[in-house]
Order: sequence, then C-alpha cells, then structure tokens
Amino acid sequence: MSGQSLGRAAAGLLTRADRLLPRREDWSRARPGRDLTAGVMVALVALPLALGFGASSGVGAGAGIVTAIVAGAVAAVFGGSHVQVSGPTGAMTVVLVPIVAAHGADGVLVVGLLAGLMLVVLALTGAGRAIRYLPVPVVEGFTLGIAAIIALQQLPAALGVDAHAEKVLALAADALRAWVDHPRWEAPACALVVVAVVLAGARIRPGLPVALLAVASATVVNGLRGEGQGIATIGHLPSGLPAPRLPDVPWADLDALVLAALAVAALGALESLLSATVADAMSVGERHDPDRELLGQGLANIASPLFGGIPATAAIARTAVNVRAGATSRLAALVHALLLLVVILVGARWVAEIPVAALAGVLAATAIQMVRVSSLGALLRSTRGDAATLLLTTAATVVLDLVAAVLVGLVVAGFFALRQTARTAQLQEIELDDADHRDEERRLLDEHIVAYRIDGPLFFAAAHDFLLELAEVSRVRVVVLRMSHVTTIDATGAHVLADVIGRLERRGVTVLLSGVQPQHRKVLQRLGVHDRLAHERHLFARTPDAIAHARLHAARVAHA
Repeated sequence: MSGQSLGRAAAGLLTRADRLLPRREDWSRARPGRDLTAGVMVALVALPLALGFGASSGVGAGAGIVTAIVAGAVAAVFGGSHVQVSGPTGAMTVVLVPIVAAHGADGVLVVGLLAGLMLVVLALTGAGRAIRYLPVPVVEGFTLGIAAIIALQQLPAALGVDAHAEKVLALAADALRAWVDHPRWEAPACALVVVAVVLAGARIRPGLPVALLAVASATVVNGLRGEGQGIATIGHLPSGLPAPRLPDVPWADLDALVLAALAVAALGALESLLSATVADAMSVGERHDPDRELLGQGLANIASPLFGGIPATAAIARTAVNVRAGATSRLAALVHALLLLVVILVGARWVAEIPVAALAGVLAATAIQMVRVSSLGALLRSTRGDAATLLLTTAATVVLDLVAAVLVGLVVAGFFALRQTARTAQLQEIELDDADHRDEERRLLDEHIVAYRIDGPLFFAAAHDFLLELAEVSRVRVVVLRMSHVTTIDATGAHVLADVIGRLERRGVTVLLSGVQPQHRKVLQRLGVHDRLAHERHLFARTPDAIAHARLHAARVAHA
C-alpha cells in the first residue's frame, strides 16, 4: 500500500473516531430532576446485583461493585445510548467463571483489557451497524425472554430463600422447593406489595418516583421489625476504589486468554447492542448509535480491569429500570455510578439494610413493564414465520443463552424469509406507465413529489437499507410508495415501513401508498400501518390516482 493510501486510510480513521467521541448535545436533553431520581433508583437495584455477580464470577463481590462504578461511568459518557446502564451482568458471569478457574483473577483482568481493545476496533470499523439487520421478531422474542429471566432470577430473593443454580429455570425450581419446605411469608409479602405499588404508580402517576418510595418504605418497615434479609447478606461492601494498576499478564497462557477475550468481546457487543435496541423500543424518540455504543463498552472494559473490576456490558435489567424510572439522558447512568461510589465511601451501613425482597419486587415489576402485549399480539398474528421466530427466540433466551438465542432467531427468520421468497419468485413482464418515464419523474420532482417503486421482498435482510435511503429524502412535500411489485413483506418490513412513514410525516412530508396486494394488506393491518393510512385517505389501488392526489396536496401546501 502506498504512502498516499495509508494517509487517506489514517485520515478516514481519525474522522470516524472524531464522530464517535462525546458531543455537547449529548447532555442537552437532560432533565436533572427525572435523571437524578432514575439514577438513585438504578443505583439501589444495581448495588446487590453488582455484589452478587462479582461474587459468583469468582473474583469477589468487591470487584462487582468496582465494575458497576467504573464501567458504568465510562460507558455513560462515551456510549451510544442516552439511557443505557452498564455493569457486571449474569450472562457475562457465566463466561467468566471458567476463565477464573483456569487463569485466576489477573487472567480475567487481562481478558477484560483485551476484550475492550477488540470492542474499540469494532467501533472504529463500523461493525455496530450490523445490529440493524436483526428481525423485529428476534428483538421482541429476546426482550420477552430477558423479561422472563429477570422475573425468574428474583424468586430466591422474593421468597426469602437461598438457591444456587447456573440455569435460571433450575434456580427458580430450587427456590420454590426451598420455600415449600420452609414457608415464610414476610419476603413474598414485601415483594408483592412493591410490585403492586410500582405497577399502580406507573399507571396513576408516571412521573412520581414510586419505586424509590416503595423501597424506602420497605427499608423502614424492615428496620422496625428487625427481620428480613438486607443487601448486607449478598456480599461485603468495599470501603472505596482501589488504586489503578496494570494486571500481571500470564504470558504462557496468552493464546488461551486471547480466545477467551474474543468470546467476552462478542458477548459484550451483542448484549450491549441488543440492550440499546430494547431501550429504544421502551423510549419515545430514542435511537442509539451502535458504533458509539461499542466504543463506550470498549473503553469501559479497558478502564474497569485497571481498578480490579471484571468485564462489563450493558445491563438490560438496569437499563429497563432506568427507562421506567423516567431517565431522559446519560446523566441518570452517571448519577447511578457516582451514587454507588458514595455508598461504598460513606453510606454502606444504611444501604446494607435495604431488604433484597423489595429490590426483587422492583425488578419483577420492571420485567412486567418490559412486555408490550400489543406489539407481541401483532407479531403473533402477522405471519406464521414471525410468530415462530418470536416464540423460538424467547424459548432459546430462557433455556440456552443470549448468543444462542439470537443465532436461533436468525436461523428461523432466515428460513421463513427464504421460503416465502422462493414461493413468490416468478417471471413477469413489467409494463411501464407514465410515471416510469424520466420526464414525468422530473416534472413530479419540480412539484416537490417523489415516487418510489419497491421491487422484490421487503423483509428483514433488506428493510433497513430501504429505510436509510428513503428516510433521507429531502426538499419534497409528498412521497408515493408503489407497492404493487413487492413480493414478500414480513413483520420487520412492515415495522420499518411504519418507521419510515412516521419519520417522514414528522418532517412534514405526506406519504401515499399505491398497489398494496391483498396478502400484504393483512400483514400491514395487523401491525397498524394499513389502517392509519386508509383512515387518512393515503392508500390507493392505482398509482395514477395516488400521483393525482399528491399533486393536489402539493399544490394546496404551496398556496397555504
């Protein structure tokens, strides 16, 4: 490669790196009151989880809380989502246990550093954009599975029993058996009351920090009764952050550590990007930058081991709590990290009294709120392929692991997409009408109208490319989408189409559809796209009728 080519490559890399760095507008959307409340709530939930995951990884409870503080703060500043919360997670713990057994604590720290560097490289190469090709049923199935896992993980704390198992179903079964053998009602009653209060408060007064008030009340009652398990039973709270140091590298095991780091980086990237996608779905108007998210997670995993922390990733449970608590910006995640630091410095004695059953209730309520019944119902009714993909992804998430669940979902979605494409493949002679001629297209553009004809399948593999092209349409008043040559449309295609229409309409662009085939109309109806357009009289059987209406509309807007 010539010196000039190297210079251009370096300049391009610097430009991409500059685009990924934090910006002033990252903080412009902050609403300090809501973000402070959300940060406090997330910190209360994160504290026992961080201690528990640190202890179960084999490195120690202190390493878990250090990870939540350091990785949580770094990812909050550099990450690509405004509402994401990062720290130690259960999925990452499963990967770390054999690494600790084989290479010790320093081996895990080296793996974290290497994984962080790998994630930074992925961010600089733009690998985060691949997440947009995940079909909607896979994301929804993953979300439903995660909600089930979060709820099942809370059973031991909610029932006030000790239970230990690697798989969540076995953990829930052990907890139920232990409680049936020696039933006590204090912890279940506490958890159920917190769940009821949080759900009722979210419906009656969404802006009120009901979860925080419920946890505080449960702590007071717990202190007055002198009963119940507090956070102190989970693990020892350290007295502060350790001094940063480079871990000792076991050079003889470097090959094995690099392979382990690849697994950690892959899990970190996948879990973080999926968590950000779930957060987008839970938030109005939220859209993350996947490459910035990879950069934030990479830097977080470089910083965390320097202070003795374990590898981290975005935490879906804490992110969901953050969103439901009303977070509007990354300030909430930063408050969560700073509050955890304050807790281990000055407030450990009081926080240790918070009953774990109350926090289990908060997480159980969050899991319930993650399930969007209307969206799931629409997907289950759309097509058999979408329904099967949703259900199998959910089952794989609960029974297997996160990476395997996504792979299962992609295989199933790909199978149904290919089968549907094969069924619709046919040879047709296309008759050009007036709208296909270049002169007519130029005349339409002069009238601020643009017409697109969508050919072939509109399913998950192609839908987002269509979105990126169409959403950038500018200087037009009306967009006509000609759908008569669409051969296949699935839930992701319909979802992206609805997203395109919504984004264009928010910019004042009217969208008209023409030639929607009967079999595709059913999918659009089940997902709410068809009825909205039909109600607004923006749905036409023939393209000439749609263009005539577009001209009338453009002229009316021009003279308004």
